[in-house]
Amino acid sequence: MAVYTEVPDNELRAFLEQYEIGEVMACKGIAEGVENSNYLLHTASGSYILTLYEKRVRPEDLPFFLGLMQHLASRGITCPQPIENKKGEALGKVAGRPAALISFLDGLWIRRPSAVHCAGLGEALAKLHLAGLDFGRKRRNTLSVDGWRPLFEHCRGRADEVHRNLSDLIEKELATLERDWPRGLPQGVIHADLFPDNVFFLGDTLSGMIDFYFACTDALAYDVAVCLNAWCFEADHSYNVTKGRALLQSYARVRPLEENERAALPWLARGAALRFLLTRLVDWFDVPAGALVRRKDPMEYFRKLRFHQKIKSVRDYGIE
Repeated sequence: MAVYTEVPDNELRAFLEQYEIGEVMACKGIAEGVENSNYLLHTASGSYILTLYEKRVRPEDLPFFLGLMQHLASRGITCPQPIENKKGEALGKVAGRPAALISFLDGLWIRRPSAVHCAGLGEALAKLHLAGLDFGRKRRNTLSVDGWRPLFEHCRGRADEVHRNLSDLIEKELATLERDWPRGLPQGVIHADLFPDNVFFLGDTLSGMIDFYFACTDALAYDVAVCLNAWCFEADHSYNVTKGRALLQSYARVRPLEENERAALPWLARGAALRFLLTRLVDWFDVPAGALVRRKDPMEYFRKLRFHQKIKSVRDYGIE
């Protein structure tokens, strides 16, 4: 979450008058995240998130995202729900941007996840995958392997400002993954961005998942690889096999990985590391001046990529 677009008071009032949520008592921008503009609203009827969809989100994808949240909730997955206005519409417009009012979830995200939190995440991810199998819409993953080279070309000329020879190192890895990327794996709806700040806990109990604006149809095991990257490394960028084992075993108790998924996991983890290295690199240079957003370090994912490149067996991730 972040704030790129400021909403004038008169436009905010006019937008919210379309909803039956009571008087607005407070509105505050949220700095975390990098994709959309988000505001926390406190009203007479409760708390809500107002999301303004920025340039990276295509308006034609919004029915997929909003419909997916409604579908998952109907299958027992705790996630935010779009609030319909007085006309029964879930999508509107404010400050020149497509916008939606979303229900607020209780809980806190964990800044230093333990193995217990990783186990809860693994179970929730597997349940999400199963719940999404009968979702009627599809959306191509625009940030999978065929989308990485355009990202690289966008920042190739400045990559070495972040790290010496980074451009050449990315080019070599990208060529390898384009050649060897796993195909034919079980497909379904994936979250594709399930970082700790998108998962809420009450104590050690997972209370909900948020921010489905990268969700798409892709290999289910790729989502697992994203989570290994996001949850199972320490602050010094070393892989914590105890956390990895907790995540993978918990996931497998709900949805066992097929043999081809297990074999592909090192490649998927490399790809996920490169994907976040590239998007962070683009954002490092492209964040607009004055935007309320915290830039994220691209080199974190360069170091994780280096780990995955040395993996000799899927057992190194904690699979028995």
